Amino acid sequence: MSHILSTKGFVSLLAGTGLVFLIRRFLCRKLPAMCKNSNKLDGKTVVITGANTGIGKEVAKELARRNARVIMACRDIQRGERAAEDIQKEVCQGQIVVRKLDLASFNSIRDFAKDVTLAEDKINILINNAGVFGPPFSLTEDGYETTFAVNHLGHFLLTNLLLEKLAASAPARIIIVSSKLYERAKMNFNNINSEEEYKGIAAYAQSKLANMLFSFELSKRLPKGITVNSLHPGFVATDLPRHMLGSSLKQLLYPIFAFLFMRTPLQGAQTVVHLATSSDVEGVSGKYFGDCKEEKIKEHALDEKSA
Repeated sequence: MSHILSTKGFVSLLAGTGLVFLIRRFLCRKLPAMCKNSNKLDGKTVVITGANTGIGKEVAKELARRNARVIMACRDIQRGERAAEDIQKEVCQGQIVVRKLDLASFNSIRDFAKDVTLAEDKINILINNAGVFGPPFSLTEDGYETTFAVNHLGHFLLTNLLLEKLAASAPARIIIVSSKLYERAKMNFNNINSEEEYKGIAAYAQSKLANMLFSFELSKRLPKGITVNSLHPGFVATDLPRHMLGSSLKQLLYPIFAFLFMRTPLQGAQTVVHLATSSDVEGVSGKYFGDCKEEKIKEHALDEKSA
């Protein structure tokens, strides 16, 4: 009996210690930087991919609040329309337009680029934000692994198709939402489709490294008047990891973990808003940002051959 009591006591002590540790870590964690400028975007048109949820929705809301015309590029039009209604209920400024864009389909990307180029007088800011994380292995209709196709190839094609419009609207900015996970990745050009071996996190990290390399190379090729910068938003509580939350236990624990350790979508949106609005980054290109300030890029993300 004494052994049972001591075991229970040990478990209680361990649980209590863990709880104290979690509370201390939550209270003492470094708060993310907030975008402090109040610059308006009157007369500016912004395209944001994946704008119906998470970081993209918060960015759309903030830029609309600053009087921008916001094109929400969404795969699911109904979800996009609902998100736009939510934003318009909260924000009276700006204009919001929802357009269909499926980054897993080159045909959809080409249709979107053609339509938005014809419909809009200008595009001043392109924000490549949409992404997928850890879905089951699959190939797109164009024959590419889904994570790499959506996170990198789709945005690569979209950006190039909109370059002429961006140049005609200069000064213009391209903003690429990457991830700090790029630091752990390497480009495996012999298995770019992950068909030999597929791991969700590794595929995601590789796609984010590709984002970084694209930003680096694009900055050297852009016509005058256009800048491109990449960023990491931090560890943000969005529905991005939904494919990794298969079990009911994971789904139950995720909100608790997110509350204790992750940023809110509003907090995650701040560096994107900073790059879209700040006068401090005017003319700055080919850089990498986090918490609204420039950060050093790891050498493998600056490799010219890979880029």
